[in-house]
This record gives sequence, C-alpha cells and structure tokens, in this order.
Amino acid sequence: MEPWLLLSVAWQPSDFIVGHGTHNEGGSAFARVVRLCLAVAINEMKQPTQIIYIESRWLVVLVVVAVFFLLAILPGRLKTFPAWVPFPLVIGVILPMAALRFATARTRWLRIETIALLAFLLLTGFALIANLKLLLFQMIHRSGGLNSLTLLESSVAVWVSNLLLFSLAYWRMDRGGPEARANQVSTKPDWFFPQEGATDKAANNWRPTFVDYLFLAFCTATAFSPTDVMPLTSRAKVLMMVESAISLVTIIAVVARAINTLGT
Repeated sequence: MEPWLLLSVAWQPSDFIVGHGTHNEGGSAFARVVRLCLAVAINEMKQPTQIIYIESRWLVVLVVVAVFFLLAILPGRLKTFPAWVPFPLVIGVILPMAALRFATARTRWLRIETIALLAFLLLTGFALIANLKLLLFQMIHRSGGLNSLTLLESSVAVWVSNLLLFSLAYWRMDRGGPEARANQVSTKPDWFFPQEGATDKAANNWRPTFVDYLFLAFCTATAFSPTDVMPLTSRAKVLMMVESAISLVTIIAVVARAINTLGT
C-alpha cells in the first residue's frame, strides 16, 4: 500500500481544527501522526526495491530549510510547537537525503527518508493550519497582540510555507516518488505534464523533477486552479483543492486585512 493511501485513511480534517488554548485535539493529532509513521515504516519495509538512479536532492533540502526558517520567524503567539521542535524535524529529513549521496544501502535510506519526510509534512502541515487559524483569530477579534506589519509578515510566511509544503507533497507522491520516476518504474501518474503531450518538443526520456512540482504548487497557490499541468487522480485533485483553499483564505482574508490596516 502506498504511504499516501495510508495518509488518506489516517487523516481526518477534525485533527487539524485546534481550539484556541486547548490541547486534547492537538494531542490526538500528534498521536495519529505517530501511528501513521509507524504504519508507513512497516509498509515500506515490506517493499524491497532495486534503486539504480537517485534524483538530486539539493533543491529539496533548500525548500526544507526554507520552511524551517519561515516557521522560526513567526511571532511566539503564532507558534504551534515549542521553538526546539523544528530542529529535529529538519535534521531528520536532511540526514537521509545526505546519506543517499554517499551511502551504499540506498534502499534502506530511501525508506527512512520517506518516513521522515511524511512526518515532516504532517507536523508542519498541522502547524500551518493552526497558524492560519490563529491569524484569523487575531484579525477577527482585533486583540492587539499583533500589529498590522507583523500580521502581514506572518501571512506571507504562512502563504509561502503552504506553497513549499505542497510542492514537497506533490514531488513525493506522484508516480510512486522521485526514484520510481527516475528509474522509469511503470506507475500511474497523478498529474499529466505538457511535455508528455509534446514528446517531439521535450527532451529525450523527459521526467518531472522537483522544479516541475514547485511550479505546479506555485500555479495552484496563485491561480487557484490547474494551469498547464492537469490532475488525473482523486488524491491529486484533493491536494490541489486544499492548497488553493489555504492560499485563498490567506490572501483574501488575512493579507487584505493587514494591508488595509497598515499605517492606522
């Protein structure tokens, strides 16, 4: 079973609706993350694969570090987790990616990377939704805890984090992951890229890389709809809808309010 199918079974939207100042829902979501990661670990260990070519990870590492930086610059009142939590998350994702460059047991490190990246996406995604909710709370109640400039900066951080997190999710999910694509394993695509419909104009043996998924996430966050890349599966459509919804709420509600109150 694909890790993303396990994700669709284990995830429930109620886990991400965290009441202001409560802890039970957050604890439930954290426990679900732990159970999901264990399920993925067992699932991955049952699926031996032979890896020939490893896709470059340097841009992915930069995106992970960028997400960490964006979470770190949020005001203390908008931080869902303690300040130390992002450090082990980022190290846990980057370490197996670096090991893939030098280690010989690549299959094992790929499994570790899958689990670490999935945990990173779930926890940071949970933090993203919670941060957006707190921003809306500050905007609606006008509690005075955040001034207009801080509200605007936090909104931009949430919007960019949303874009980067979904680019990582798309990159990891489509066609079984980057190594399945790089080694031309026969798997059904989740997205149809224009290069696949214009083979005479695309490079030989073209395959989507992380840049293509970053562009896909950017277009989804700005256009709120598919552009040149078309979703083919239900899970791809659901992910794009969620990303568009988060982007729409952030831009229309929070950013607009912050700009409207600047200088007042």
